Amino acid sequence: MPLLTVMARKLGTSLHTAFAKSQAAFSRLNDKTQESISGIKVIKTFGQEKEDTADFNRLVDKTITINTKVNRLDALFDPITSLIMGLTYVIALVYGGVLVENKSITIGQLISFIAYVSALVWPMFAIGRLFNILERGNASYDRVNELLQTKSARYLPDTPVETAAHGNLSYQVRSFSYPEADVEALHDIDFTLPEGQTLGVVGRVGAGKTTLFKLLLREFDQYKGHITLGGVDIRDYQEDALLHAIGYVPQDNFLFSTTVANNIRFADFGADQVSVERAAVDSAVHDDILQFPDQYETLVGEKGVSLSGGQKQRLAIARALLTKPELLILDDALSAVDAKTETAILDALKTTRENKTTIIAAHRLSSVMHANEIVVLENGRIIERGTHDELLNQNGWYAEMWAKQELEAQLGGGANG
Repeated sequence: MPLLTVMARKLGTSLHTAFAKSQAAFSRLNDKTQESISGIKVIKTFGQEKEDTADFNRLVDKTITINTKVNRLDALFDPITSLIMGLTYVIALVYGGVLVENKSITIGQLISFIAYVSALVWPMFAIGRLFNILERGNASYDRVNELLQTKSARYLPDTPVETAAHGNLSYQVRSFSYPEADVEALHDIDFTLPEGQTLGVVGRVGAGKTTLFKLLLREFDQYKGHITLGGVDIRDYQEDALLHAIGYVPQDNFLFSTTVANNIRFADFGADQVSVERAAVDSAVHDDILQFPDQYETLVGEKGVSLSGGQKQRLAIARALLTKPELLILDDALSAVDAKTETAILDALKTTRENKTTIIAAHRLSSVMHANEIVVLENGRIIERGTHDELLNQNGWYAEMWAKQELEAQLGGGANG
């Protein structure tokens, strides 16, 4: 029994470590498989099939090596248990024989003792198997427990505000950095957007526009400063009370493998067909839908594979407009539509969202030129602010970009003519 205990302890610890590595290896292999399948078009476009296959094979070989060690350790339980049991018989016979010779015990007692040892053989094997299973289960439990013990990055108020969020938006963030990042993503962002007005957010790629929205959507709560909506810090709202009041259209639009109508209706499955079509009209995609084989019942395919980039964007905008959110955020959501369609969408927004708040981030300045205020971001800071005319008079980055885009539009128009 002491030998079995030592064996189970030593081998069990090694098996626990090896099995944890095995699970991690399978996790990496699954991630690689998912990544390759999701990015198969990019892989084929750049002719990287062989390289991707070689990388996958490398992970497979590494996983096999790790699991070979697990199986080797697992296979040692029975032989070592058998060896210990064999040693038990040898010790019993040799030492018992000496005791019989010395008249300390009788031959019958020795035979009885050996019979008892024989009766313990299978329980001993069962104990070895039990330790094996326990160590495997313990390794799995450790991985699950590590995930369950992860603390939420969101601030959880003791008494959250359950009233639907609405009112003026005040954004005052002194600084924000992404976890494990040394550089500040936002610094001294300060603006107030009255309810019912429109804010334009522009700047170079990586200026911090999307980061600004991530804080509004409470993807990160660890920042210095505060953001209030209707005078209430957004971190004090119940999550549903805040997020249901926000309609967000991201840069990368995700569509589900279902019908056009259900993709628009995703924000509110109780919406009737009239509401769905009204949202499609406001996002200038209704006429396109009528050209589809089954119109609103047309299946869009996985991630909207059968639609163009502009159609995807407009469907995503329709989905956001369906719930008539108090705050609508368009994060470069008009980049894939032409100027005429952009104008139609913005005109519709002016009419349908007359008393509601809108934030538009864009690279094309024509998308924000009619906003009540425009802020220009650079390296996470506001470097210019004002109306369209005020920014042109400042002769800064905004005026320079406006002149370039106007020139491009004129050259493009001349080419088309």
